[in-house]
Amino acid sequence: MDFALSEEQRELAATVRSLLDKRADPRVEDYDRELWATLCEQIGAAALGIPEHYDGAGFTLFESLVVLEEVGRSLAPSPLLSSLVAAEALLAGADEDARRRLLPRIAAGEVAAVALDVRRPVLDVDHAAIVLAVVGDDLVEVTAPKAEWAESMDQTIRLGRLHEAAGDVVGDGRAARARAELVGAVGVAALQAGLAARALEMTVGYSKQRVQFGRPIGSFQALKHRMADMLVLLEMSRSASWAASYAVSRSTDDAEELAHVAKAYCSEALIRIAGETVQLHGGIAITWEHDAHLVLKRAHALGQLFGTAAEHRRLVEL
Repeated sequence: MDFALSEEQRELAATVRSLLDKRADPRVEDYDRELWATLCEQIGAAALGIPEHYDGAGFTLFESLVVLEEVGRSLAPSPLLSSLVAAEALLAGADEDARRRLLPRIAAGEVAAVALDVRRPVLDVDHAAIVLAVVGDDLVEVTAPKAEWAESMDQTIRLGRLHEAAGDVVGDGRAARARAELVGAVGVAALQAGLAARALEMTVGYSKQRVQFGRPIGSFQALKHRMADMLVLLEMSRSASWAASYAVSRSTDDAEELAHVAKAYCSEALIRIAGETVQLHGGIAITWEHDAHLVLKRAHALGQLFGTAAEHRRLVEL
C-alpha cells in the first residue's frame, strides 16, 4: 500500500483546509450552519462517499475521511461524522426504498444521526433531520424523534439523548450496526489524526515565539526532543488512520482489525500529544483564551467516542 494521498485527494484536503482556516470557529455553541452549507454545496462533503444513483458524488469512504481529518484539524464542531456514519449504516443495512428516500437528503446536507444504543448519548441527535436507531435486529427510521442536548466536557462534540426510538423498520439492524461501528471508529481516528497535527503545529509555533533566558524556548534541546516525539506519534497516527480508512472503504479482509488498531493507537497517541501541548505552552494553555485546552478536552472526548483504546485493543487480541 502506498501511504500517500493521490493528487486529487491532496487537492481535496487543501481546499477543505483553506476554507476551514478562514471560516472555522471552535468556540461556537452548536455548529456553524453557514459553514456546513458551504462544505456541502461547494465541496460536497456530505456526498463524497454516497453513490451517484443516490445523488451522491460517487467517490469512496476514504475521500470522506480525508475531509474529516481536516475537520479534526480545525477543531470546529461539525455534523460530518454523524452524517457519514448514518449514510454508511443505510448503505449497509437499509432497504432500497429507504436508501432512495434518505441518502439524497444526507448528500444534500441534511444532518443525520444513528443511535446504536438508545440508552447512551448519541452524536448530533438533537439537531438531526434524519434519525436512525438500531432496535434489536432492526434498523428503524425514527418518526418524530424526541431528543435533547446532553451536557459534556467537550463543547465541540455534540451529544444528545434520544428518548424514543419508535418508527418504521427500514432494514437489517445487525448489518447497519456493524458498518456504523466500523466507520465510526475510523472516522474518529481521522479526527484524532487531524487534531494531533493541529496540536503539533500550535506547539512548534509557540516554541518559536516564546522567549526564555533570551532565547526562543524551541531552541532548547530538551524541548526539541519532546516535539520530535510528538511528531513521531502524529506520523504513526496518520499512517494507522489512513491504513484503516483505506481498508474499511474497500471492505478488505483486514478492515476490522485495522480499524481497531487505528482507534486504539490514535486515541492513546492523541492523549499524549495533547498533554505535551499543554505542558509546552505553560500556564496560558489552561485558559479559555487559548485553544490548547480545547485540544485537551477533545482528545479525551474522542478517546471515548465509538469505543475506548482498551476496548479496541481487546478486540484485536481476541
